[in-house]
Amino acid sequence: MKYIGAHVSASGGIQNAPLNAEKIGANAFAFFTKNQRQWHAPPLQPEDISLFHTERERIKIRVEHILPHDSYLINLGHPEKEGLQKSREAFLIEMKRCQDLGLPLLNFHPGAHLRQISEQECLERIGKSIQWALDQTQGVTAVIENTAGQGSTLGVTLYQLQTIIETVESKERVGICIDTAHAFAAGIPLHDFRAFSEFFSELEETIGFDKLRGMHLNDSKKECGTRVDRHACLGEGFIGMKPFEWIMQDTRFDSIPLILETPNPEGWGEEIMMLRECERG
Repeated sequence: MKYIGAHVSASGGIQNAPLNAEKIGANAFAFFTKNQRQWHAPPLQPEDISLFHTERERIKIRVEHILPHDSYLINLGHPEKEGLQKSREAFLIEMKRCQDLGLPLLNFHPGAHLRQISEQECLERIGKSIQWALDQTQGVTAVIENTAGQGSTLGVTLYQLQTIIETVESKERVGICIDTAHAFAAGIPLHDFRAFSEFFSELEETIGFDKLRGMHLNDSKKECGTRVDRHACLGEGFIGMKPFEWIMQDTRFDSIPLILETPNPEGWGEEIMMLRECERG
């Protein structure tokens, strides 16, 4: 069975995230546990956590099908000591919020070298930053998202993701999230079945499907290999619908959250229904 949702709003309180997931017919969702444009946030209150789970249980979405995302401000590979520590502390806050919520996953973009250190050094810094946060938390898996490769961001290739994972000591608490638009922008022609198959075969061989803890299902407004991260609604970009049909009919993608980040929230319910139709074949 596929667990499909979208990155929904938690505006007005975290309890609104399950409510907004319900409105679009989702059985999974993503959200920010705090304002993603700010470094800090007041602690979650017990009553807010309780209300969140009351709503989550009412709509029958399990915690393993929720994929929170951290702040885009965070750079776990920051080349400067002060910036690195600030990012690490912010990431730890995000991890602890997931821990407090009893949510087992935290999705994040790995980081960027800002053209000040080598890619290898940056990848190792990211891995050490992840371990630093894991050492101070429990029960939460750090889920590294592949990137489109804009600017100096890393996590562009499966090799880079694998290198980060190898640097993390607590490998049982690290996983990956594949964003289809990011992979396409990074140069993987997912619209071609052979390339699609080869990419996921390589994922199995290098990282392992057991490390795939979620996916972001997005079409792309930009052509393959442009390294420009611009999401499109499903079937309206350069990727097209075929890869999403292949994903929905492949049992390897069962049991993980499949999250829409397409640019029209008003259309999420319809896109979920489209994916359900693909699942039924």
